[in-house]
Amino acid sequence: MSSPTQTGGLAALHSTDEVLDLRGRRIAVRHWRQAASTGRAPLVFLHDSLGCIATWRDFPQKLAERSGRDALIYERLGHGGSGPFDRPRERDYLLHEARDVLPAVLAACGVERAVLFGHSDGGSIALLAAATLPEQVVGVVTEGAHIFNEDRTRAGVEQAIRDYRTTDIAQRLVKYHGDKVDALFRAWTNTWTAEWFRDWSVEHLMPQIRCPLLVIQGEDDEFGTLEQVYRTVGGASGPARALLLPHCGHTPHREARERVEEEVTAFLDPLP
Repeated sequence: MSSPTQTGGLAALHSTDEVLDLRGRRIAVRHWRQAASTGRAPLVFLHDSLGCIATWRDFPQKLAERSGRDALIYERLGHGGSGPFDRPRERDYLLHEARDVLPAVLAACGVERAVLFGHSDGGSIALLAAATLPEQVVGVVTEGAHIFNEDRTRAGVEQAIRDYRTTDIAQRLVKYHGDKVDALFRAWTNTWTAEWFRDWSVEHLMPQIRCPLLVIQGEDDEFGTLEQVYRTVGGASGPARALLLPHCGHTPHREARERVEEEVTAFLDPLP
């Protein structure tokens, strides 16, 4: 499926959807392409633990238009239009996504270098990709990313479990994930509340990040404290900056959209 789109005076983008076959694994992808190639690294969006292409809404398209870059969004296995999980959720699941799955998706889409924009789990994956794929990742923006498990994270997940039992969250997620909802929710919550995941940390990999880094977090984030930001920025070897947003929770690109768009566009401007 493809369609051109235009917003205001900004250049039209061409949208296409496809499903990649990566050794039998179905990965749903959406591309937004400029009318003419700019030669700049595209934006690659990495969704959160319950996210998919649709939950980003029109944010990737608008950011691509403002920054003059192509954009690519894909859904990890177990999410949206992609296939079901093909491996148990283990302690290294985020590193696996960064080091093994992301490069395969980029290669299949002909992307040699990228700027990553990751939210929550996607932010953690973006950081790990920057640490392990330095030749491909030229810049990273994160929102609500985690580099260690902490009390607030577990408390937020435990509240989500209670909400799942007592509200219509499951029914509302069906339109995004179909019959994969229960498996997806349990994979997320069972992992982050497990004893074997309590001391999970990738903080030791932060010094391997040398590309420019913008770390965004709402000051009222229900899934992580500002220590996540301070340790990420403090640990990175390259230029890194924190953007802390007052009166904002775990989803800054919705809750403080205009500020996020402005800050990220400025961050992207000098990048190749």
